[in-house]
Amino acid sequence: MPTTTRATTETTGQLSAVRTLLRLWPYVRPVRARWAGAAFVAVLASCLALVFPLVLKWIVDGPVTERDPGGVWLGAGVLLVLGSAEALLFGLRRWLVARPLAGVEAALRADLYRHLQRLPVSFHDRWASGQLLSRGTTDLMVLRMFLAFPLTFLIVNGVTILAGLTVLIVQDWGLGLVLLAPAVPLIAFCYRFEDGYAKASRRAQDQVGDLTTVVEESVLGIRVIKGFGRHRSQARAFRDLARTVRGTELVKARLLAGILTVITLLPEVALGAALVIGTIQVADGSLSAGTLVAFLSTALTLRWPIESIGFLLAMSQEAATATRRYFEVMDSDPEDPRVLADADADADPDADQRADDGLRFEGVAFRYPDAAEDTTPTLARVDLHIRSGETMALVGSTGSGKTTLTALVPRLYDVTEGRITLDGRDITAMPRAELRELVSVAFEEPTLFSASVADNVLMGAPAATEPAQLEQALDVAQAHFVNRLPDGVDTEVGEQGLSLSGGQRQRLALARSVVGTPRFLILDDPLSALDVHTEAAVEAALRRVLADSTALVVAHRPSTVLLADRVALLSEGRITAVGTHHELLRRNAEYRHLMSGEHTEETGSGTETERV
Repeated sequence: MPTTTRATTETTGQLSAVRTLLRLWPYVRPVRARWAGAAFVAVLASCLALVFPLVLKWIVDGPVTERDPGGVWLGAGVLLVLGSAEALLFGLRRWLVARPLAGVEAALRADLYRHLQRLPVSFHDRWASGQLLSRGTTDLMVLRMFLAFPLTFLIVNGVTILAGLTVLIVQDWGLGLVLLAPAVPLIAFCYRFEDGYAKASRRAQDQVGDLTTVVEESVLGIRVIKGFGRHRSQARAFRDLARTVRGTELVKARLLAGILTVITLLPEVALGAALVIGTIQVADGSLSAGTLVAFLSTALTLRWPIESIGFLLAMSQEAATATRRYFEVMDSDPEDPRVLADADADADPDADQRADDGLRFEGVAFRYPDAAEDTTPTLARVDLHIRSGETMALVGSTGSGKTTLTALVPRLYDVTEGRITLDGRDITAMPRAELRELVSVAFEEPTLFSASVADNVLMGAPAATEPAQLEQALDVAQAHFVNRLPDGVDTEVGEQGLSLSGGQRQRLALARSVVGTPRFLILDDPLSALDVHTEAAVEAALRRVLADSTALVVAHRPSTVLLADRVALLSEGRITAVGTHHELLRRNAEYRHLMSGEHTEETGSGTETERV
């Protein structure tokens, strides 16, 4: 279970199930009238069942005792009518709740998905995707089932039990007290069961989330698994985790079996005692046979409501756990969308004087949210100015912070210190929607979605609707291979675009970043998967786009660096040199080292350099 999940469990686990489930009220409120109507219909149907014993008492003490066949047939007809009415009422209840509760589940799922899109990248860095998937699928299904059945019948059965006990005491208070005797031990057992089952239920649902993560990773990484022949070890890992889930489910089954045994046994013992005492009273003439039949029939009618308590409590605890897991995500702070009014209020007063100022990093420092305070920050005091219309190449060794720096511009992460400005405007004072319309990004990993080529590319500029814009972006990325696909740009690329080669995926990701001619362009090593000839063609076409944009390009190869007007060298989280490619080659040893492909190792006797 992820650290975040475990920590949240500790803080939310103390909330009672009732208080937790009450958090669902905003979703239930729009359908409360129909749900209340369904509950009322169910209560009415259950209370009808309590009329059966009274009819039986009349039949036994009346027509049967007086040997009146007509009266018996009349009683049978009344029972048939009551049974038909009960069945119709339960069918009506089901019809009343089905549609609105499906809407409640849809609203919960839509809100969860919308909230996930607004949560910062740092949240997704901490949480396993399987845990989020299980919350959006399994947990919401549990909640829908709870609202449709256990919640209704906790109320229905509670009313039925109270009404039934009242009828029993009215019929014979002595026998009624005999049946009430198990109430105190039953309450004590239910209390203990509730606490233990809640913990087991939480553990099981978290383990299912971990299992979902393993399945997802195995599916997405199937090529790696097969390529390295690791299918057996992956199968063992899955089997071990599945056994863990099975063990937790068996703990839940044992707890449920225990409470069901107690709930069934104690009332049965009390019923047997009442039967013996009632039979003696009938033999003594102090109780009529019809009253005893009605009493026992009423007690048997209450058998299902009483025996279902354990089952309903179990489902309620699972629903409370699912609610806690759902709101663990919903309670996480989303990105602040910053409305335009706030942006205007917080805008830089000197922005007008620095219009078209390009992209600036001013004293920028950054430490990842989950990093310890005493660790060295990933970026420390970065000062860099990319002039309007200029292309700046960002060069540095592995782990120097290049990708992190580029992720700060579209605010995938927020700076720890300092600020970043676009044409003089602080990006933290801009609405995120506006910021991400101005800034277009091509990430190091070319992620594609299960959609058509056109949909994947146009995701970079929703306003780009003209076919010419799509064709231009594909031309810049030299993605002419799409014309050979079965349906051209309408071809579905499949999950993660795995039906395409690495170079093809990278070219589509590049096309997505340049469609719509963005004002600011951030490219994180956009040509790493291309062959030499394709790279040269893409670079030639990319120059035309870069001429109209302010661009920051992470580069590892001299050919990519030559796209830029100037080069910035990032070393240990700082900008240590800025200049043209040729200037840095002349005056900076570290830059020469990076561009020459040399590998430096510190040895005991000094520095040894070898060509790779």
